Amino acid sequence: MTRIGIFFGSNTGNTRKIAKMIKKRFPDDERIADPLNVNKATPELIAGYDHLILGTPTLGEGLLPGLDADCQQESWAEFLPRLADVDFSGKTVALYGLGDQEKYPDNFADALGELYEFVTAHGAKVVGQWPTDGYDFIASKAEIDGEFVGLVQDLDNQKMLLEDRLETWLLLIAGEFGWVMK
Repeated sequence: MTRIGIFFGSNTGNTRKIAKMIKKRFPDDERIADPLNVNKATPELIAGYDHLILGTPTLGEGLLPGLDADCQQESWAEFLPRLADVDFSGKTVALYGLGDQEKYPDNFADALGELYEFVTAHGAKVVGQWPTDGYDFIASKAEIDGEFVGLVQDLDNQKMLLEDRLETWLLLIAGEFGWVMK
């Protein structure tokens, strides 16, 4: 049975919170693994999944979380190079990211764009593009042709939209992951 892996990088715990919210929507679905921080993951573990949900915050002025971004622990910045030899061909990947559109409007959710560039360069099929409507930013590496490459959450300025956006996005990717949403 195909299992779905949920992996995240985090600094403050918000990306982890969303990963847990995703898993909680499907408590009885044994195909969905418990969310795991990438600082505890291995390339072999990631390679073992056909379907992945990957989450990242954007830190400072467009950085992936990691030691260079003043995180206390390693994260995506250190883990992506370890994934360099993983072939993502045949894998379906949904991405979500966090950013602050008011404080960092020039590089809003840029780390999500970096994650997207990495997995697509390694052959992944990315699903779950998200509209940019309702956001107020200047530029984002996560935007392609007027859409974000995945779900974007701004918990600093739009926390009240978290639940609705997440639910709508999960419905959007459900078919790609073989989920039946009620």
